[in-house]
Amino acid sequence: MGRKFQDSGIKTQSKEIINIRILHIVMQTKQFSTYLENKHVRALVDVMIFAGIIIFFHLLWWNGGLHKLLLNSFAFMETERFLAWNAFIPSSWLIDHILGIDIRTVDRIMYFPNNNAIEINGTCSGLKQFYQWTILMLLFPGPWKKKLWFIPMGLLIIHIVNILRIVILAIIMNWNPEVWKFSHDWILRPFFYIVIFSMWMVWEERFRLPALKGRKLMGKNG
Repeated sequence: MGRKFQDSGIKTQSKEIINIRILHIVMQTKQFSTYLENKHVRALVDVMIFAGIIIFFHLLWWNGGLHKLLLNSFAFMETERFLAWNAFIPSSWLIDHILGIDIRTVDRIMYFPNNNAIEINGTCSGLKQFYQWTILMLLFPGPWKKKLWFIPMGLLIIHIVNILRIVILAIIMNWNPEVWKFSHDWILRPFFYIVIFSMWMVWEERFRLPALKGRKLMGKNG
């Protein structure tokens, strides 16, 4: 009998220890959730998620071989070509007719009076930024009905920014070709991501967070 009482006592103590540990985990989870609900902490976490998505899909595109794989697709190559032409045509028109730079165009190449040239190839089409923006918006939470028009609007803005980027690079090529590569790689390429980040911030502040607050209010009233 003494042995049985001892065994049952040990089992009771074990159950109590397990229950205490579970309770401790639950309390820690609640504390962490409360911590994340802090406006500044939540904003920092969201920015880190944004950066993670952008960097991951950038690496997947180039280092992960996604771009090379897609080049085997006729539809992808035609899309890249279509976007490249639709960036080349308006940008070359602006450079020639608005800025008055005497360029000569052959295929998708602009030849400048100083014997330099810019080719608008597939990697200049903006397709990679289209892909990053679309994936970002599909993965990030928010009202889906608003995503149906916000994603295409973002694609249009990215395309316009790409045209302006080409125009600026053309001015640099005509004015000071020595700084062209630096401007291309370290100023205007990162500018794409500043634009994407700005659009994402608008999404966060104007659409996702208000929708989230609305759901919380409905939950409290319910």
